[in-house]
Amino acid sequence: MKLNLILTAALIAGSSFFSYAQTHQEGVEYYRADQFNNAKELLQRNYNNSGTDKAISEYYLGLISLHDGNTSEAKEHFDKGISTNPSYPYNYVGLGELALKNGDKKAAEDYFKTAKNNVGKEKDEKASLDIAIARAYYNVDPSLYAKEIDKNVAQAVKDSPKEGPAATNVDIYLFDGDRKNDIKDFGGAGNQYEMATTYNPNATEAYVKYAELFTQVNPQYAINMLNKLLSVNPQSALGQRELAKAYLNAKDYKNAVAQYEKYVKNPNHFKDDEVQLSYLLFVDGDFQQGYDFASNLLKANPNDFTAQRFQFLNAANIESLSDQMLPMAEALIAANKANPANKFAQIDYILITPELLSAGRPEEAQALVEQAIENDPENPEYYRLMATVYTKEKDFVKTAQAYDQYIAKKEKPGYNDIVQQARYDYYAGASQLIDNPELSKQFLTTATEVADQALAISADYPTPYIIKGQAAIALAPTDDDRLSAAVPYYTKAIEIIEGGSDPSRYASDLRDLYTYVGNYYLQKENDVESAIPYFEKYVELTPNDQDTKAYIETLKSKLK
Repeated sequence: MKLNLILTAALIAGSSFFSYAQTHQEGVEYYRADQFNNAKELLQRNYNNSGTDKAISEYYLGLISLHDGNTSEAKEHFDKGISTNPSYPYNYVGLGELALKNGDKKAAEDYFKTAKNNVGKEKDEKASLDIAIARAYYNVDPSLYAKEIDKNVAQAVKDSPKEGPAATNVDIYLFDGDRKNDIKDFGGAGNQYEMATTYNPNATEAYVKYAELFTQVNPQYAINMLNKLLSVNPQSALGQRELAKAYLNAKDYKNAVAQYEKYVKNPNHFKDDEVQLSYLLFVDGDFQQGYDFASNLLKANPNDFTAQRFQFLNAANIESLSDQMLPMAEALIAANKANPANKFAQIDYILITPELLSAGRPEEAQALVEQAIENDPENPEYYRLMATVYTKEKDFVKTAQAYDQYIAKKEKPGYNDIVQQARYDYYAGASQLIDNPELSKQFLTTATEVADQALAISADYPTPYIIKGQAAIALAPTDDDRLSAAVPYYTKAIEIIEGGSDPSRYASDLRDLYTYVGNYYLQKENDVESAIPYFEKYVELTPNDQDTKAYIETLKSKLK
């Protein structure tokens, strides 16, 4: 806020005359809205364009250098501005602020006097210059120079045109709003910014500063104010951009997309905002448009890594582009390796890894996920992704170990997370039954314990019972014990599935469960009558299984 210096009234009044102009004006708007990096880019980009006043550009570039702490560069800009137009008063104000920073108040006062000698005769011009000088003092030390600040503000009020008893110079209200904002009097700041728009409907920065106060806490206030700005100055790149951002803060993606589409047609837009539009199209679910937009960006710049990313992310949701996913993934990996600045986000790793796995390249997939973990070792999702990679490699021990890390690092694992952990622990245990019985027992025991954790959350789902049954069979010491070890768990799972709304969802599980329980009654209990219903239910799920049908008839004949 402190560095927000002002334009002359003539410049402010002229802001609505530009139709997609590319002059100093756009950079000045961004500066006055406290967006210094964007201001610098536009001031430099438009410096040699027709209509640009280089003395004004040098002044604001000098202020930006002061903001960045580069005093020697700031002086060069102010000096060059004076050389370009000695009658433009504000570069003297810049030199005055620089003198204050160097502790030379006398030299500063001389510069301010020279500035006043060069200001126009219009009241608004005089008042704006008074505020610029007040800001120079304020920027350096608001406490030390409190008297000088108050004196110049009072002079600005005196010099300003009046409407009744009130001064109408917009810069007075902007400066007061900025000072209130600095002490976190946001309501007072908002009132001053709104007053500024009342006295000068073309004061773009006043609308933007007002909107910035409310965009997080009440986005609609911000949206309303920015729409008001664009009704006065529809070609303001700053206004278009801020309105798009306000819609985004309000999670109104449809309007955010529409506004960004308008904004990126303005020659004063920033390249990064083209990428933002591509991202929003992705978030909004308009994947084809997002893909097309990113593809067009790549035509202009084939090395635009961010455009490559969003082309890939959107394509991942377009079925007709499935055969192009692997080449796009390979291009992203190559770009990532070629330049450390080309960084992946979580979603990139999550979408690229399956492409490598589907292509039969698990080692490359593993290396990619290892890179993700190295970059962000506390991210639980990367361990879950690594478990998927190890599953593809059929290394079930490493699968379980990776998934255990996912559970350990996730703040609040859900029911499905815990069930999957039990399942992976079972697979790991089953895979080691012969090669490493002790390790097998550890995993199978853990699978049972984790399944119990899932049942403690909800006992209304069959999968934990099925896992407990599978683990019990694997842990049973003899073949005879294996015949009965899972019966209590499987019968409970059958009860839950058959009592549910969609038993067919578990058809594959049911076939195994019916077979096991049927064989238990037949082989362990020698109870043919109890076994037959389970085999009959099995046949209902596999009506083409003629062998089992014949077997059931054989069993029934034994009962006669």
